[in-house]
Formats: sequence, C-alpha cells, structure tokens
Amino acid sequence: MAMQLNVLKPSVNNMAVRVFARAAGLDFSENDVYGHTRSPEFMAKNPAHLTPMIEEPGLPKGALWESCAIMQYLSNKHGLTQFYPADPARRAMIDSAMFYLVGTLYPLVARATYPSLNFPQYPGEVGASEADDAAKSAASKAATDAIAEPLGVFHSFFMDGKPFIGGDSPSIADIRLAVTLEFLDVIDYPLPEWASAYVRRMEDALGDAYGEPAADVRGYIAYVRSQA
Repeated sequence: MAMQLNVLKPSVNNMAVRVFARAAGLDFSENDVYGHTRSPEFMAKNPAHLTPMIEEPGLPKGALWESCAIMQYLSNKHGLTQFYPADPARRAMIDSAMFYLVGTLYPLVARATYPSLNFPQYPGEVGASEADDAAKSAASKAATDAIAEPLGVFHSFFMDGKPFIGGDSPSIADIRLAVTLEFLDVIDYPLPEWASAYVRRMEDALGDAYGEPAADVRGYIAYVRSQA
C-alpha cells in the first residue's frame, strides 16, 4: 500500500516533504487537503490539524506530521543515507541545522512573510493581535531585518565552504532550508548571492523533484503579488 501524503500546495513546510518524496523516488499518492484539515475525518487522524501529514501502515498512530520528522522517519525506514547520513556526528549536524531552522529562522520568515501571503499568524504574535497597522508593520520589519543573522549561520557554520549542508549533495536539512527561502520572494527580500546560488544548486541537483512542488509555491506567490 502506497504512502499517502496530505498537503497544502502553497506551503513551504509541505513543499519540503513533497520535494523529498519525489527526490527519494518513494511510492506515494498525494492528496490536496485544502479546506479539509479541520474536518472531523481529518481531525480524527490528526488532532493538530497540521500538514504535511503522511499516512501508512506501521506508524503507531497511522499518521505522522511535521516536515522534519517525516523526512527523518522516511530516511530511516528506507535507508536513505544519501539524504540523512548514518554517521552519528554527521547526522547530528543535519538535525542541528533543521532544529535551528524551525526554531529560529522559520519563525522570523513567518512573521516577515505571512502578512503578505495572507496566511494567519500565530496567536500571541503582534500580527495576530489587535495592534494597529503601524505596530504590525514595525513587527514585520523587525522580523525581516533579523533574518540575515540566522541565514548567515547556515552559510558560515553549517555549509562552511561546502555546496550543501549535507556536503557534496543535498540532505534533508538542505531541502528544508531551500524551500523556506522560497517564501522570501513575496517580500522581495534581498537574498545574498550565496543563498540565490544555493537555491539554484538545489534545483539543479534535484531537478523536477524540486521544480514541480516549487511551481505551486511560486505560483501562489505570483498570484498574491498580482492582487496587491
């Protein structure tokens, strides 16, 4: 039975697993669940109502969400050491890069881009509060200005002269980073040249496995910009 991948196509979090499943050559079916993540059927499987979510036999609850956890699980299950090295030290660096991204870089990207993407912001954020437009704009700008520091950490520390975080070829951490950078187009963020070249290397290395899911994210961004 093929794995089912439930996705929201405009999301870079979803794009990560969509890219990975294609690049790894996995047997899967893809289901667009836009508008259905809070349905009783979906919530019965996934009370967090999050995507991406995979479903397949063998999972303790039948379903698994969170993009990094999904890529780690599938790499472990299928022995995909080209994406997730078996060596404990190298694997720890991949894990560190992903945790640093989801804990530090991505929250800044979300605060900077979600207002322009028309995505809801997280409770407790200025953008989700009753603050006036000036305060929300200031918060978004502060997040945008703060992106450069953690982004630079990926270049100087995790890559450190290598073409990818994974070394000579993309790892699951590279997939997670590259797709995150896609959202920055919506605010015309001036990516440093190394980062633009990095995304191009990812596209070249993964081909259609990257390009097909990227087209959905880029298409959504183009639509949003056309409505501004």
